[in-house]
Amino acid sequence: MYRPYVGSGTVPSVTPNAVPRRIGGPTLRQMKAPIAAGVAAAHPATAEAGLQILRAGGTAADAAVAAVLATCVAETIYTGLGGGGFATYYDASTGTATCLDFFVAVPGTDGDIEPDSMVAVDVFFGGVPQVYAIGGASVAVPGVPAGCGELHRRWGRLPWPELVAPAIDLARTGVILPAAQARTLASCAPALAYGEGGAVYAPNGQLMQGGELLFHPGLTTALEGLAAEGPAVFYTGAFSKILVDAVRADGGNLGPVDLATYQVYETPVDHARLAGHRVHARHDLNRTVDTIAALPPDVARLPRPERAVAVATALRDRGRQRVGDTTNVAVVDAAGNACVVTTTLGLGAAVWLPGLGVNMNSMLGEGELLTPDLAPGLRMSSNLCPMVVTDAEDLLTVAVGSAGASRIRTALVDTLLGVLVDGLDLQQAVARPRFHVVGDTVHAEAGYPEAELAALADAGWTINRWPDIDHYFGGVTGVGPGGAAGDPRRGGAGLHL
Repeated sequence: MYRPYVGSGTVPSVTPNAVPRRIGGPTLRQMKAPIAAGVAAAHPATAEAGLQILRAGGTAADAAVAAVLATCVAETIYTGLGGGGFATYYDASTGTATCLDFFVAVPGTDGDIEPDSMVAVDVFFGGVPQVYAIGGASVAVPGVPAGCGELHRRWGRLPWPELVAPAIDLARTGVILPAAQARTLASCAPALAYGEGGAVYAPNGQLMQGGELLFHPGLTTALEGLAAEGPAVFYTGAFSKILVDAVRADGGNLGPVDLATYQVYETPVDHARLAGHRVHARHDLNRTVDTIAALPPDVARLPRPERAVAVATALRDRGRQRVGDTTNVAVVDAAGNACVVTTTLGLGAAVWLPGLGVNMNSMLGEGELLTPDLAPGLRMSSNLCPMVVTDAEDLLTVAVGSAGASRIRTALVDTLLGVLVDGLDLQQAVARPRFHVVGDTVHAEAGYPEAELAALADAGWTINRWPDIDHYFGGVTGVGPGGAAGDPRRGGAGLHL
């Protein structure tokens, strides 16, 4: 039977009567699972939090929840308790995948207040300014606490407080900021170091550098409340009024009804075939699964230069080139189950919850996410695409996701081609140079094969060579052939049992 959160209440799911996975000894399918247990994340401390839970006997979902909560301490440049996300869970006993939507929702269902104007900020990426908007009016209803709770409710084994404990430990001590994440901070500083964020990310007036200690005063209190009362503490409990008051004081219109009625959805899983494997993921704004399905049927047999042209054509993305603060964790447990979770804060609204050290999301200030049909209470669209890949027997081959807004699709497609077609292990596939398509331009990282760039140029593409391997090109984390892999572009790490 489902196990409720430890605490005073729960955040409901829209599928309360779904049949849970049986927890018990490994089945024949699970015994055949080819992937070693491990955790991949964009920060070593995040991966270690997930591994700690696996070692304690937790499931893939347990470990993923612990890792996600750790990201809310160690990776606040990318994500936080005030953000939203998606999770894809693979059940080894049945060979099936399920996707949960706990992305942000449009506020305003209370109907008692109109939002003020947002604050425009310029963020430079690749030397090009991009305009974003932050402030209270950019804040959408958060989903990270509810999503973590729903993952635990459906597929967890360990008590809820044990999953929050690693994040609490990190919040008490602070964490070291990796050099790769310091580079992201430098790009996103106009939003992250704005207002109260300046004391966190630019102490003494100097922007943090890699190797320095990142510490959020009050975040321990927020996580201890989450451990004691469960996710409902942010939606109907002690922190809900703090959240509403902070957002409204800064010009937003998020209200108590918005929080109390927020739900985690189960969203359909799309499928595409690639090199004899099946890719399972949600239908995201970038159309990642559709892009994979649009690759030539013989893509695995094409010479690399010819394949590059075919991939670039499939990836053409109508000019979107946004930054986005996003992170991903991927876990495979000893039974062969997998859980991949991608979460995001946008750039962060610079609306901090007093005494709790939590920055709220800025999703309503992300222009590419604003669709004409948005209305109070509706879920926003997203590029996030956590996925699993199975072989012809529906056995797990890869569990993977990526950060990087409109580059998520590019990063995932290239990584899958590296593993499934080129025979690389996952770490090699994640780390190799890749390209991203914007309009008729191919942006290529340093070291990308010149023969392929020449073929792209001959096919009419404009080539923009970047001088380095750069965090702009996404941040893939996953578990697959060769073990768990973190993306060097984001300071990622992979750990194993």
